[in-house]
Amino acid sequence: MGAGGGEMLSRTAAHAYWMARYMERAENAARMLNIMHHMSLMPKSAREGVREWNAPLNITGTLAEFCARYPEVNATNVLHFMTFDRENPGSIFESVFRARENARSIREKITTEMWESLNATWLDMKKAREEHKSDREYGPFFEWVKERSHLFRGVTHGTILRDDTFLFLRLGTFVERADSTARILDVKYHILLPSPQDVGGAVDYYQWVALLRSVSAFESYRKVYRDVIAPIRVAEMLVLKEDMPRSLHACLDEILEILTAINGPAGTEARRKAGELHARLHFGQIREIFAQGLHEYLTDFLKRITSLAQEIHARYFIAVDRRAASEGGLPEVAHPHPPVIPRASPFREGGGQS
Repeated sequence: MGAGGGEMLSRTAAHAYWMARYMERAENAARMLNIMHHMSLMPKSAREGVREWNAPLNITGTLAEFCARYPEVNATNVLHFMTFDRENPGSIFESVFRARENARSIREKITTEMWESLNATWLDMKKAREEHKSDREYGPFFEWVKERSHLFRGVTHGTILRDDTFLFLRLGTFVERADSTARILDVKYHILLPSPQDVGGAVDYYQWVALLRSVSAFESYRKVYRDVIAPIRVAEMLVLKEDMPRSLHACLDEILEILTAINGPAGTEARRKAGELHARLHFGQIREIFAQGLHEYLTDFLKRITSLAQEIHARYFIAVDRRAASEGGLPEVAHPHPPVIPRASPFREGGGQS
């Protein structure tokens, strides 16, 4: 988008970017919660159960918000808060709603198939929320969310023109995926930190397998390493392996390529930040990462990907925020409580609840 792209291009790009981010966010929230749901079935003490369900709240930075509205941290409350709670901007339900609202704002720029796929997902999501009765229903629901996200992504790739809208859809997808993969991997740190005696045991092994399955990497791990599950290799696959679709390295490959393809000088600083982060992954060594500390490395990565996302917003979408403010609409919406690990604030222009 060059200087002549104008406000209309900024508006379209912003809605496309956030539509994709919200759909990817819904999918990755389902992936993370599915890990927690499976791990909660393992035998443990009451104290361990509370610590376990604190993990997704800490990682998404919503612990304070949760505690202000729920009486205790347990599976039922956390699953509802992160799945169906409309007051939680990061819940799966709200993410799909916001994806649909962004799609509706640029209905003329996306294909009929894209709109029908996303709208059907939203209508079925509302029905699932109304009919939900038991925690046992969450497992199939999370699988359904992943399938609907895959369907939307496939329809998008199969029907939309390869123009700026498509570029920003891809950009939103991979910025969100990089952020979420790092958070999912960090779930293990938050769960095991208070119980180092569990490391290397049966529970530890089960948790690493669950993590690999949550990012559709278990079969790939077996093909690449042909060995027992080792934490350092799991981390290597999800951080550094360029041919692993959800790895941090693969995401930065895509982000750098997309920013390079976007025309004009507006993306110069964003490309620089992406290139710097890509180089750290391309030339990184897993043993150096473990020497630094995996949690510390992931925290630093999340700060950097957040900084990159903020630069993308400032360079491409700031005109949309100004317009929304002048019209009395909603500019960029920040999380009411800053995350423990910083997370990019979701863009939401106009649109009401339905």
